Amino acid sequence: MKEFERKRLLERIDREGATIGMDIPDVVEVQGEEVELRDFVFEIKRRDTVPDGEKERVERAKKNLRRERLQRRQQIENGEVSFEEGERLVESIIGIERALDALQQLRPANLEQEATLQEAQDQKRWMSFLKQALGREQSGRSSRGGR
Repeated sequence: MKEFERKRLLERIDREGATIGMDIPDVVEVQGEEVELRDFVFEIKRRDTVPDGEKERVERAKKNLRRERLQRRQQIENGEVSFEEGERLVESIIGIERALDALQQLRPANLEQEATLQEAQDQKRWMSFLKQALGREQSGRSSRGGR
């Protein structure tokens, strides 16, 4: 592969918005094992939140996808492949990136519960603060008015 071809391939990977309009690949070989990536992502995304039992599985998948993406990029950076193979790698890297984006947007189920609890606690603290502030203000008025 020529230097300008290698640079062009890397530019495609690094382009902001490269994943826009890209499909998640049906199947990707990750760490020597075929993964039905599209089905996996849509199965998880359908739930909107990651149940506690699935959290480890999703985190492991994201870690393996990041590792695979890096290895494929390094093959292009090092010029270890032909331009045609580099083009295929770019497409797969962008597809993996698209899957990672989808998985990153998921919220852990317990995080959602924690956020709701935190909001309730914040409201209690705010109400307590207001009561104290208003109580002091009112007592301050009465002591000033009595002078």
